[in-house]
Amino acid sequence: MSGGARGSPMAVTRVAMATAGRRWGGGGMTTNMAERSRTAETATGSAIGSDDIIAGNVSKYIVLPAGYCGQPKKGHLIFDACFESGNLGRVDHVTEFEYDLFIRPDTCNPRFRVWFNFTVENVKESQRVIFNVVNFSKTKSLYRDGMAPMVKSTSRPKWQRIPSKNVYYYRCPDHRKNYVMSFAFCFDREDDIYQFAYCYPYTYTRLQHYLDNLQRRNMDYFCRELLGLSVQKRRLDLLTITSPANLRPGAEQKVVFITARVHPGETPSSFVCQGIIDFLVSHHPIAKVLRDHLVFKIAPMLNPDGVYLGNYRCSLMGFDLNRHWANPSPWAHPTLHGVKELIIDMYNNPKINLEFYIDIHAHSTMMNGFMYGNIFEDEERFQRQAVFPKLLCQNAEDFSYSSTSFNRDAVKAGTGRRFLGGLLNDTSYCYTLEVSFYSYILGGTASAVPYTEEAYMKLGRNVARTFLDYYRLNSLVEGPLAPTPKTRKDNVPHYKCPAQRGPGNSQAGGKAGKRSQAQLKDPFLSTR
Repeated sequence: MSGGARGSPMAVTRVAMATAGRRWGGGGMTTNMAERSRTAETATGSAIGSDDIIAGNVSKYIVLPAGYCGQPKKGHLIFDACFESGNLGRVDHVTEFEYDLFIRPDTCNPRFRVWFNFTVENVKESQRVIFNVVNFSKTKSLYRDGMAPMVKSTSRPKWQRIPSKNVYYYRCPDHRKNYVMSFAFCFDREDDIYQFAYCYPYTYTRLQHYLDNLQRRNMDYFCRELLGLSVQKRRLDLLTITSPANLRPGAEQKVVFITARVHPGETPSSFVCQGIIDFLVSHHPIAKVLRDHLVFKIAPMLNPDGVYLGNYRCSLMGFDLNRHWANPSPWAHPTLHGVKELIIDMYNNPKINLEFYIDIHAHSTMMNGFMYGNIFEDEERFQRQAVFPKLLCQNAEDFSYSSTSFNRDAVKAGTGRRFLGGLLNDTSYCYTLEVSFYSYILGGTASAVPYTEEAYMKLGRNVARTFLDYYRLNSLVEGPLAPTPKTRKDNVPHYKCPAQRGPGNSQAGGKAGKRSQAQLKDPFLSTR
């Protein structure tokens, strides 16, 4: 997939890029693109006009030059996005070398257009093209900082990033000054089908295969159950990872609850979540200690319909589920409703201490991994909340404590972090864990290291390991352990770790009094 010799790394030739630099607009063989896109969404995210609505994905769509008659030839590109997690709503032929691509908006919600995932076939060897993704709903993007689309082909199935030097992100006058991401590419193998995506895809089917394989291992410390079904009847899986002794009747439990993929286009969150799961079910001595002392509850995909459909932010019905925690509907938001009901049941169980809630996301404008936490009027509780991110910063070179922030923004009021932070008692800590779609900056350097699937999963493993430090269980690990590399140079303030608490030891004074029904519906009546 290169502009040079066959078999060299995927690249775009300078000739193609120069062509892209000389002309960005439409004209020539097609209707003027400024005219055709006058009702498209503005860069600030308003709705698409009725005469330009994109209702579905392209399906084996052959792009022919204007006026061409006859059978398609090699080089007449065929676009397709009718597959799981696919997204491409429209293709306009601009010239022999250039194509305008339109992201299909999230189902039932035209405001969100970020995720794309499509294939191209019927190419000619050494065919150079410029693809312009013209209708992004966001103005800020990591494309300004070197991020590039992902690409693979049938003969090279491993995802790679297109070289960033061949990618431009700019405001385009031919598209109502919307932001456009253009990249040049050279197809190098005629028989290959090429696939392009915003980031590494992680589909619903991939998760099901992964969980099926775990289930077949018959581990006594791993349980998979069906917590509910989505609107389109896809599984909402709930995993429980802990030693069987912790699940005996009457046993007290310290629970860590983790969720991911409430926003379906944030695929890195699934890799991080898988890293957490892989570590917790492993034979690593730290994993065994964690299973002995904690109960991990994990819902790895909160929005399976949105994931399957190739949405970026919303569910099938167009809801941003992470704004509906306060009052989820059992028919419109069934997965969220099921998780919330479970968490409230656990909270009301005097034998269960729900100590952590972590919701995993991906961020489209920032580097590194980092966290969002809540602000509390109780200064001591606020300081205790900072302990876990500080420890994670010491364990993970790609996690930045300096980017971690604590807030109570009104726009975030319906999120899991904010809602549960107001609902749960003062021994519980709720976080949003964010990880960059693109890269991380190593401490003491200015160089960006692009994330890989493995790097995302490594962050997940480090999240899991950090619970050992938080609960001061290091002395219980059998055998010597290699020290965790500490390459970041963030200024981490001094802190005091909480005292070690073994299983069966409840908090001093027991749980705080349970919230009233009014407070369950509006947790912000309580201290935040």
